Amino acid sequence: MLSGFKKFILRGNVVDMAVGVVIGAAFGGVVTEMTKAFLTPLIALVVGKPDYSKLKFLVRGTEFPIGEFINACVSFLLIAAAIYFFVVIPVNALIARMHKADKPADPTTKKCPECLSEIPIDARRCAHCTQPVLGRAA
Repeated sequence: MLSGFKKFILRGNVVDMAVGVVIGAAFGGVVTEMTKAFLTPLIALVVGKPDYSKLKFLVRGTEFPIGEFINACVSFLLIAAAIYFFVVIPVNALIARMHKADKPADPTTKKCPECLSEIPIDARRCAHCTQPVLGRAA
């Protein structure tokens, strides 16, 4: 039972996924702190509030901290943009480059100009209507 678990854990894609989750969490923390330390004050300068992360409103005595929600939304948008521009676009370009179609093969047949039947490309006369056919181009 433990040997099966060991094989599962040591498979390449499981380890890669674990590394991705850890790096993603660390990146999320960096973006969140950047949002709090840099973008929140920058937006506050534009809006005119000293610290919009402290914005809140009251409904029947219940406090709703909307400013922290705005910070979380900005952090999410920054992380999503970074993932899209630095992961999705390069991976899609790499996959497209790897799956580039090979040059199509040269045709082996052509159409008879008289009866429009398929004949070999090197034929000089149509096998169906006996019409002479000139050259390789039909």
